[in-house]
Amino acid sequence: MLIRAYGLFWSADEVEWYPGGGNKGRYMLLGRQGKQRPKLQLTDFRTQSGLYILYGDYGPYYVGKADRFGRRLKQHLNDRHAGKWSRFSWFGFRPVLTSRNEMGLQRLKEPRQKTRGTTPQAISEMEALLIRALGLENNYAKMRFPGAREWKQVRLDEAEDYLKKVATK
Repeated sequence: MLIRAYGLFWSADEVEWYPGGGNKGRYMLLGRQGKQRPKLQLTDFRTQSGLYILYGDYGPYYVGKADRFGRRLKQHLNDRHAGKWSRFSWFGFRPVLTSRNEMGLQRLKEPRQKTRGTTPQAISEMEALLIRALGLENNYAKMRFPGAREWKQVRLDEAEDYLKKVATK
């Protein structure tokens, strides 16, 4: 299994890339599953590694790979891609763990040097990635990532509430 977690069509405007007040460099790419405890899961995907797609006004604009999504996407706000994209999808290779950090956010598993899987499995996952990322209709119901879960973006106006829900006391 290559893809372990993914997010589709997240909005760049829903990420506070440049927080102030002593929080420099502390932006988050928050994703969630569920909405209420005990099913609520919250994770910061800044350090996730894998593939990403940037979308402009007319569809997919750019595809890239990154060891750390947060750093790479933030770079694209000020490089030659600045102003040319507003949404992104990501496909991560690191699974989300059940253990939580001091904020109550679930951790990402440390990256592996080698990825396990067969060539046919990898080809099927890449096909699923392209179909989902491009929003195509062909066999959409069959296009799955075995062992992967989709994460929904946490909007800026929701972040504080969700962080309070998972905070450890």
